[in-house]
Amino acid sequence: MLFRSSAQRPAVIVDCDPGHDDVFALIVAQHYAKLLGITVVHGNAPLSRTLPNALIACDVFGIPAPVFSGADRPLVAPPRNAPHIHGESGLGGPELPPVRRSPEPTGAVEAIVELVRKHEGEGVWLVPVGPLTNIALALRAAPDIAKRIAGISLMGGGTLFGNRAPHAEFNIWADPEAASVVFGYGGPLRMVGLNATHQVVITRDYVEKMQAIGTPQGTFAAELLDFFSTTYGEMLGTYGGPLHDPCALFAVTHEPLLGLEQKRVEIELHGEFTRGMTAVDERPFVPSKRQEPNALVSYRPDAPKIFDLIYDAVRAAPFVR
Repeated sequence: MLFRSSAQRPAVIVDCDPGHDDVFALIVAQHYAKLLGITVVHGNAPLSRTLPNALIACDVFGIPAPVFSGADRPLVAPPRNAPHIHGESGLGGPELPPVRRSPEPTGAVEAIVELVRKHEGEGVWLVPVGPLTNIALALRAAPDIAKRIAGISLMGGGTLFGNRAPHAEFNIWADPEAASVVFGYGGPLRMVGLNATHQVVITRDYVEKMQAIGTPQGTFAAELLDFFSTTYGEMLGTYGGPLHDPCALFAVTHEPLLGLEQKRVEIELHGEFTRGMTAVDERPFVPSKRQEPNALVSYRPDAPKIFDLIYDAVRAAPFVR
């Protein structure tokens, strides 16, 4: 289903740690959803970088949503970042313009609670695409929002493999205690993990197509994609990076494109080699004490359609000097 008018678009709060693919999640949210607010967390880079990066992304792509600063460290573990993928700034590649706007004075956790309560009748989705610290803190601070939101759609985890560790994807690995809170919150949950996003891999042709849009936004997007495809490609052994984060938005705005299946997912907190793993129950038989599914997990994303939708959103971004 395509959400064309503002009345049809689902209301979302995007929690992010920009990060290259986070920028495309924000573009998608602006174009296909009703973006109530953007909350920022530590992750791909320190909060001192991810916060200005979010503000810059909003400036470049004409995104008017308010931006709120959030947690600068995980609930328990020390903060860990990914400069080998995203560069020291978190947005390696394009020349970053100066920050022209300021974050809101309200903190991210308070903003999530206030926005959910204010817009409860609209069916608000929380869409975290970084470590889950802000979302866990909000659920702890105001347990009532668990029943007020439409659900949580996150990018994180996976059913087959990790990236920062053999069995752990970065967003979950960076704050597994927060992930445990989120996966146990008791409401609708959608998980788009590495098993899905590694089917949505950038190509050189796609970067050139984005560049050919011929706008400053198209050029900025192409430079982001090229840098990310180069650094991530060093891990994959070939050019190309998975566009992880927009997929969590499409699991809300274009749900049929993600190939979702009901699964039971638990977060591993203690394993020496598996801490941060999303333990997905994939058993083909039904054991007598099997727990009920707690998540819809993505398996078969429609990559061509996803790439087309992202391209359309970038092309439609308003020209901002």
